Amino acid sequence: MSVVVHRLSNGLRIAVEPMPGLHSASVGLYLTAGGRHERVEQNGIAHFLEHMAFKGTPTRTARRIAEEIEDVGGYINAYTGKEMTAYFARVLAADVENALDLLADIILNPLFSQGDIETERGVILQEIGQAFDTPDDIIFDWLQETAFPEQPMGRTILGPAERVSNFGRDDLAGFVGERYGPDQIILAASGAVDPERLIACAERLFAHLPARSRLPVQAAKYSGGERREHRELEQVHMALALESSNIRSEEIFAAQLFSSAFGGGMSSRLFQEIREARGLCYTIFAQTGAYSDTGMMTIYAGTGPDQILDLCEVTMDEIRRAAEGLETAEIDRARAQLKAGVLMGLESPSARAERLARNLSVWDRILPIDETLGKIEAVTAEEIKNYAQNLVVRADPALVLLGPSPADAPDLATLSARLAA
Repeated sequence: MSVVVHRLSNGLRIAVEPMPGLHSASVGLYLTAGGRHERVEQNGIAHFLEHMAFKGTPTRTARRIAEEIEDVGGYINAYTGKEMTAYFARVLAADVENALDLLADIILNPLFSQGDIETERGVILQEIGQAFDTPDDIIFDWLQETAFPEQPMGRTILGPAERVSNFGRDDLAGFVGERYGPDQIILAASGAVDPERLIACAERLFAHLPARSRLPVQAAKYSGGERREHRELEQVHMALALESSNIRSEEIFAAQLFSSAFGGGMSSRLFQEIREARGLCYTIFAQTGAYSDTGMMTIYAGTGPDQILDLCEVTMDEIRRAAEGLETAEIDRARAQLKAGVLMGLESPSARAERLARNLSVWDRILPIDETLGKIEAVTAEEIKNYAQNLVVRADPALVLLGPSPADAPDLATLSARLAA
């Protein structure tokens, strides 16, 4: 069956994709309100709010929220990203409307009791501490800050501990008032779901919300730079970024194909040259991340302090070599991996629902699968080469090193010159 798309009079968007033969469905509320929508004094509030949504409403306690889903064998969860916060549930077909009722309740009617705020504040501070103690986690936050300094795109999702320690009820309610309007809510569902019944349920739950104008979002401005953090560890952790294409760019599939061929798997250039041929590390990979107005190709690796200079230099050499042109077999392999990822995702109702929400968020329409596959198939070797060559000249790299300070630490200026040679 095809996707049914509907818009309420107040702007709330709905996308439903039935999947015949399934007994369960995924239903979620996806809000275009994430970390980059926070002002500096709000940094961390979107994530804090995600936690507080499960702490109770006037008609449901926190315990009742959990029990209501688990009594019918389902599960409920949420996450906060840079541009989206998602609340979603997976349930059997008979329980879809009840799941949507619960999701609507927790985002529209949170209690924000002071006791719950204090309890969850402690949980989030522990989460921040855990991230800080995990080198291959915190280094990506620092890389984002280095690439996009002093702006929302560069701030962490969790927020700094000092701000999280001071958030109160008014802060949480204020962000909801600013960013949780109906035109920022996307209802997406996939699996064993009836579109007509779900839309009717959504009308009952959301049609009363008044339409409102969206607040502007500060544009992202990539600048690059470096950060070095000394820590007594066994390895030096390295994260490198180059400015890449945004999600709406015509280059986005070329970007994904290049990063996959360059560092996306065991057959990639990075893995084969740096791990297999030279033995400089255990883990190394490259990936492309894209947002509405910017993007980055990021590379991560961890190695000993005596090998970090060699690792960084060889990485730059390999980027430059790959930008000169990939082999046909490399492109074909990357194309097969990207298409397989798209098609395998269709087998999960949760992945399908998220795909619907992201399509509406980015393009305000649902891209047919054949259109996506066709665009992947249509990317030429020359387009990938043009993208890669632009990648190395767009702006200075962003580099973060975390771990013991080596005697001959790599210098960003020297590495940048090596890349441009």
